[in-house]
Amino acid sequence: MSILLLILGILLFIGLVVLHEWGHFLAARRNGVEVEEFGIGFPPRAWKRKTKSGFIFSLNWLPIGGFVKLKGENDAASEDGSFGVASFKAKTKIMLAGVGMNLLAAFVIFAALAWIGMPQLIDNQFSVKSDTKVVQRNILIGYVEPGSPADQAGLKPRDHLKAIGPQGNVESIDSAATLPDLTQKFAGQEVQVVYQRGGEERTATVTLRDGEEGREKGYLGISPAEFSMTRATWSAPIQSAGLIVQFTEATFKGLGTALGALFQGDAAKASEQVAGPVGIVVVLRDGSLLGVQFVFLIIGVVSLSLAIMNVLPIPALDGGRFYVMLLSRIFGRRLSKDMEERIVGTSFVFLLLLVVLITFVDVKRFF
Repeated sequence: MSILLLILGILLFIGLVVLHEWGHFLAARRNGVEVEEFGIGFPPRAWKRKTKSGFIFSLNWLPIGGFVKLKGENDAASEDGSFGVASFKAKTKIMLAGVGMNLLAAFVIFAALAWIGMPQLIDNQFSVKSDTKVVQRNILIGYVEPGSPADQAGLKPRDHLKAIGPQGNVESIDSAATLPDLTQKFAGQEVQVVYQRGGEERTATVTLRDGEEGREKGYLGISPAEFSMTRATWSAPIQSAGLIVQFTEATFKGLGTALGALFQGDAAKASEQVAGPVGIVVVLRDGSLLGVQFVFLIIGVVSLSLAIMNVLPIPALDGGRFYVMLLSRIFGRRLSKDMEERIVGTSFVFLLLLVVLITFVDVKRFF
């Protein structure tokens, strides 16, 4: 089941980029700019078909998103139906339409989750308290100390803890906070640990630590984590909007921390605040073990992150191209095709190098 959820998560992640490009596609056609090609994936091309509307629809071999190719994409283009001859207002709509689609996707996903079951991803996650109730609470193993009683019994991170105690007298684990008290209560004894892994309930026999070692290292040798899920009714749209604001603030705070650490020469701290494609797949893999709602929550956060990244002044992305165009209007001089391509091309190469660097950091961090 978790493998299917992982595959679903990866497909949804690719779909977010396609949805982003579809926003550009719709905005361009509604504002009189001709679309030459709409592609799913990136070249080399695997298949193409010319539609009745005149644009090429293609499937490409690199399944990492999609693209829209407009006629005369540079700001200085002068052919009829090209991006260059569109009004500044129309160009703004086209450039930012992808951001709008990702924001809309995040809003719909968060609202649906609030209604059917919203995982608690962060502390003090936004909700309307009067219309929110906890419908599920799982106690997970977050970390297993090597060589500990838990490690020797075969317990692993992300196992769901259910109960612990001597055989015939196990007690339910109601929260992460109660686990230390229970293990201390049975210190030095042989106990049964009831847990769930992959939907299957299992039992492990463990002899807990005792004395000073137990007090210092923990009687079982794990760090528990609590995973809760809440549900709302009429306040689902309000919760969705509140989460968008909360996650946006957290994203900008993380970016600020990363940039500050980078300027101070602390590359390790800066890398902790970002993740690339490998990091996203790892998060989806871990999330798939917690259920479909958690996978969709991750996808909603990724969609919001795509929207945020595409309003930042990075010339290779939508927001950066918009700011470059805006500055050219402010100074009353349009960029030439060569200059615009040079700026966008250089920043795109820098962006690719950054992705490669982040991927290297992710591989080192997770594997």
